[in-house]
Amino acid sequence: MLSAIIKTARPHHWVKNLVVFAALIFAKKYSEPISVMLAIKGFLAFCFAVSAIYYVNDITDLSKDQHHPTKKYRPIASGQLPVKTASITILFLLALSILVGYSLGLTFMIYLGIYIILNLAYNIGLKNVVIIDVMSLALGFVLRAVAGAAAIEVPISAWLLVCTILLALFLGFSKRRHELEILGNGAVSHRQSLAHYSKYFLDQMISVVTASTVVAYTFYTLSPDVKEKLGTGNLVLTVPFVLYGIFRYLYLIHQKEQGGNPTKLLVTDIPLLICVALWITTVLIILQIEGKV
Repeated sequence: MLSAIIKTARPHHWVKNLVVFAALIFAKKYSEPISVMLAIKGFLAFCFAVSAIYYVNDITDLSKDQHHPTKKYRPIASGQLPVKTASITILFLLALSILVGYSLGLTFMIYLGIYIILNLAYNIGLKNVVIIDVMSLALGFVLRAVAGAAAIEVPISAWLLVCTILLALFLGFSKRRHELEILGNGAVSHRQSLAHYSKYFLDQMISVVTASTVVAYTFYTLSPDVKEKLGTGNLVLTVPFVLYGIFRYLYLIHQKEQGGNPTKLLVTDIPLLICVALWITTVLIILQIEGKV
């Protein structure tokens, strides 16, 4: 039973909540123990909330998941985890999330509350609305980013928010394309919004957000405001890592027919993992060097 509870919570998806630490890094607060602790608490609050949402998702999609080639093996869909037990776990996880979030102040709680409401709305109906379904998920990443800034009480760059939502849209549309690829004629029975998508349509949107993401991130690194705030214009040196990461992901989508689980790819695809690690390392080195100049 315990293994089923943990599996349904999807702790491996907590990696998505690392967006909470964006403000900590770009505000150069990572050397302050108090700020780091506050960011960690914000991260945990979203981890508990995310797991609760996954439980809600698995309960609402129970009948659909039972006809999915891989999701039918999930604990709730397969009957390993009773719905009653899952419902109690949802309340427990939400209570933990609110308890941790409350200690971070009202502003953080507002963003956390909006995130929870948005995801509940997504499970109730937004996931069935074409384009809005992916945009709702992308907005969730933006809320994580601004909540992370609220946790340590620092402003967050509008450019960083734009980059966050564009990257999230890229991953979201890529996931929809993968679902169409593997589910074929059964795609609509799994997700209603897929009836309004086609691989060609998704490829067009993926192309738009891919180019937009690269351009927005480049403009962010070159922005005079960012240079003044961070004290460096050398962040542009990290653009090649962003380019490679996106190109690698496109390769996995089109050549390897992957992309259905961005989180799994991030932690299992070695070249992609190395690219992300090098990007983070380079950003920290640039900020640290400039901070000592």
